[in-house]
Amino acid sequence: MPHRIYVDGEWVQASGGTPIPVVNPATEEVFDEVPRGGVKDVARAVEAAAAALPEWSARPIAERAELCAKVAEALRERADELADMIVDELGMPLKLTKAIQVGAPIRTFASMPQVAAEIPVEERLGNSVVHRDPIGVVGAITPWNYPLHQI
Repeated sequence: MPHRIYVDGEWVQASGGTPIPVVNPATEEVFDEVPRGGVKDVARAVEAAAAALPEWSARPIAERAELCAKVAEALRERADELADMIVDELGMPLKLTKAIQVGAPIRTFASMPQVAAEIPVEERLGNSVVHRDPIGVVGAITPWNYPLHQI
C-alpha cells in the first residue's frame, strides 16, 4: 500500500504531505519512498492503541508472550525479503543484516514466552509489593539504524 500507514487495523492515507525518499547509502540512489506521517497520524495511532490497551492488558501475560512468538514466526518466514529490503535501506552487508537486523528481532520476539515465564508479575521487595501491569501507550521516533528491531 504505497503512501499509506497502518493505524487501528487498516491502511490509511498519511497526513504529512509529500512522501520521504529512501536513499540507498551504498549507491546514493533513491529506491523507494515512504509516507510522511504527521502529528494527526501520531495522535490517531496513540488513540487507537490506547483504546486497545484495556483488552490487550487483560489478556494473560503468557498469551501476550505467545502472540509475540507468532510475530517471530512471521518474521522468520519473510527473513530473506526483510534482509534484502534492509540492505537497500541501510547499506549493511547481507550476512550481517540477516544476523543482526533480522535475526535480533526474531530472537527477541521468540524469547518472550520464556521471559514472561521468568519475570514475576507480582514481587515483594521489603515492605512493598511491585505489580507489573501494562500502563500506557507511547508515540516515539526511533533511531534509523535498527528499523525492524525498534518495534
